[in-house]
Amino acid sequence: MRATRALIHVDRLRKNIETVRNRIGSKPLLCMPVKADGYGHGAIPIAQEALRLGAAVLAVATVQEGAELRKAGIDAPILLFSIPLPEELDELAAYKLSPFIADRECAQALAAAADRAGVRLQVHLKIDTGMGRIGCPPEAAAALAAYIASFPSLHYRGTATHLAKADSPATDGLAYTQKQLARFNEALDAIRKAGFDTGIVHAANSGAVLLHEDAYFDMVRPGILLYGYPPSAALASLAQLEPVMDLVTSVGFIKKVAQGEALSYGGTWIAPTDRMIATLPVGYGDGLPRGLSGTLQVLIRGTLYPVAGRICMDQCMVDLGQDTEVRRWDPVIIFGGTQGALSAGDLAVKLHTIPYEITCTINKRVPRLYC
Repeated sequence: MRATRALIHVDRLRKNIETVRNRIGSKPLLCMPVKADGYGHGAIPIAQEALRLGAAVLAVATVQEGAELRKAGIDAPILLFSIPLPEELDELAAYKLSPFIADRECAQALAAAADRAGVRLQVHLKIDTGMGRIGCPPEAAAALAAYIASFPSLHYRGTATHLAKADSPATDGLAYTQKQLARFNEALDAIRKAGFDTGIVHAANSGAVLLHEDAYFDMVRPGILLYGYPPSAALASLAQLEPVMDLVTSVGFIKKVAQGEALSYGGTWIAPTDRMIATLPVGYGDGLPRGLSGTLQVLIRGTLYPVAGRICMDQCMVDLGQDTEVRRWDPVIIFGGTQGALSAGDLAVKLHTIPYEITCTINKRVPRLYC
């Protein structure tokens, strides 16, 4: 086992799911997104645990991600968020994934694949109310619902939209979300008036779970909340969350460097005095962003120490000061939910990004341990 590894705390996942469930009540179904390898946490173990904890539906971004879950013996409904390629349709049908349908071409192609496989596919109609990504216009939803219903091999199982600013408590963000929900409700009404059951209606992402109760409908799809982070810093006080992943390593080497010596590529860090330097076996080849060079601090023996010099592909150096009690093989927490350590949210702020990107970037070279 490598010194560098991701500790996935199942108990923290359980607490986050309980937090969301307590907020939304008992009625809405819970969809657990496990795309991008479970936001970097490991899709299969996270999916299995989430289903044990009451999730009713899983969600992926690609056919391959859905197939991986099916091969692991998971038979729960799996939503496919992205539009599949024509050559992926037979695999989609074989594994009985539930895709979004955004137009007639999607419906026709999926029905043909379902016919070839001899199955009836559960599909969800996707309406674009203001995200601008995929989905039919709200005014076209009723006609598309009728078209879907015309294919015996398609089961119109649900209706969805995605909210672009649901994580914004600002006046314009709240107004935009309400505009999206109004357009969505109008489309739902039109579908029902045309004589069709809208099935499982869903719109709420993490931001909507925290800010927009009127977006809960029949199912919610919180992603980053369940992995332990608010969707934006402005919402951090609205839910008590616990980061599920700790990225850890250990001190591999310690040496003394003299005042004036430069460290790492480019010699961008120069010792201000004689210093003790620790080398850690973790770098951007593991998914630790090189952009954190000069700003990252890691936790060793309860103290935060700054990274010195540029982060390398496989290693980085840490300034332990002029004297230190740190010893070789001492454990190091790069980020996570352990008290005193920086979180993925803290790293995201330094990089002007979001915590989703931090956890998703930790790659397959880093083993996952579930505890």
